Amino acid sequence: MAVPKRKTSPSRRNMRRAHHALGPNPYVEDKDTGELRRPHHVDLKTGMYRGRQILTPKED
Repeated sequence: MAVPKRKTSPSRRNMRRAHHALGPNPYVEDKDTGELRRPHHVDLKTGMYRGRQILTPKED
């Protein structure tokens, strides 16, 4: 079993973790409604996905 010879310093550990942060969620403008939505997700208000009706829209 591999065992480290020296303890990893906090500086080196934190430099390695510098790339682990999550970025902001990308949003795209919907072509039909003009509202922002997540790409590759069903629009819950209209029920449309890639130009097709997937879900029945909610009644308010």
